[in-house]
Amino acid sequence: MNASAGTDDVVITGVGCTPFGRHTDRTAADLAGSAVADALSDAHVRPHEIGAVFYANVSQKALEGQHMIPGQTALRPRGLGHAPVVNVENACAGGATALWLAVAHVRAGMSDAALAVGVDKLVCADTALGLAVFDGALDVHRREETLAGLRALSEGDVPQGTQAHPGDGRRSVFMDIYASLARAHMHRFGTTRHQLATVAAKNHAHSVHNPRAHFRRPFTPEQILAARKVAHPLTVPMCSPVSDGAAAVVVMRAHTARTRPGHPRAVRVLANTLVSGSDRPADRPELHIGRRAALAAYEQAGLAPADVDVAEVHDATAFGEIQQIENLGFCAIGEGGPWSLTGAGGLGGHLPVNPSGGLESRGHPVSATGLAQIFELVTQLRGEAGARQVPGARIAVAENGGGLYGIEEAVAAVTILGGTR
Repeated sequence: MNASAGTDDVVITGVGCTPFGRHTDRTAADLAGSAVADALSDAHVRPHEIGAVFYANVSQKALEGQHMIPGQTALRPRGLGHAPVVNVENACAGGATALWLAVAHVRAGMSDAALAVGVDKLVCADTALGLAVFDGALDVHRREETLAGLRALSEGDVPQGTQAHPGDGRRSVFMDIYASLARAHMHRFGTTRHQLATVAAKNHAHSVHNPRAHFRRPFTPEQILAARKVAHPLTVPMCSPVSDGAAAVVVMRAHTARTRPGHPRAVRVLANTLVSGSDRPADRPELHIGRRAALAAYEQAGLAPADVDVAEVHDATAFGEIQQIENLGFCAIGEGGPWSLTGAGGLGGHLPVNPSGGLESRGHPVSATGLAQIFELVTQLRGEAGARQVPGARIAVAENGGGLYGIEEAVAAVTILGGTR
């Protein structure tokens, strides 16, 4: 684990996020540029004032042939050619990793302002090619061994006809990974498909109020259970879509931000952790990478789960949300399903989770996801979220995971933000 203590001298002064969805007429560079322009405008910062850029992307190599310098080619035309650009790849946690680097850069005093950018363009004419990008997010030399090990975690038979072969061109391999983890959780803790459907229905209901969401259609739990099966126990509305999109965040030193016109809307970075996975035993969920990242973040911020008002978590599937609210300590391990069934995670509930609609409906352009979470939480803490606003939100937490190594994510990031003063 590598975490820096005391990040309350760093603030977020600007955020930008494109709508997520199918942008067949736009390039990744174009999407990134739009998000950056919005973030700079929101921060009242001009391009030449940015001291460093951290640019996260995974798809430009495979789908555009831009194997190197994607950040430089995307952002120099946006007036950022003067700043050092660091290209970041950390699977689905790329955006959160870019933020971690930007925060560390500013805290170290290397510059007064830094920019984190995340973008991916995964929708393409060849659907299988776009989905194949996800194949590289696990150990390619041990793919079958890894998938077999995950299936072995879920004892009991999979209902006939509910399990297609991974890589069949209709879904990413991660849907099979999440399905295996969900079945293991169901077997051990009694989690039900109805609880999964309740989580998905809640997030789709939230997305109706988010103009940047890929999907904005409400579903009932019954409709979700009756939808096309992906991999037991998951159906299509329980899973994140393949999306295009970009997000950007401006990070500044607090004393510098106080001289800026937008300072009253600055949001404090109370904690920012980045953790690598481990070879923990499957029967030790309390050692899960997400839980270790969360505990480190709470310690860094001097806060506890009970202090959190709103959260954005990495719900690549509905099961992902159940797992991460347990890791974040919102409920006991194994109780994520029953906790969700109470409505606690919905708008108007005790602790709203994924008011943006989450990955399941906001969309998941991989490297943009972690920064889109920050966009949502900054918007919430500023009281600017409109119909999806969590009243009185003062403390917010984002959890973003990426890749798979063994039985858990290869990387996890947790960020805790504090409201404007």
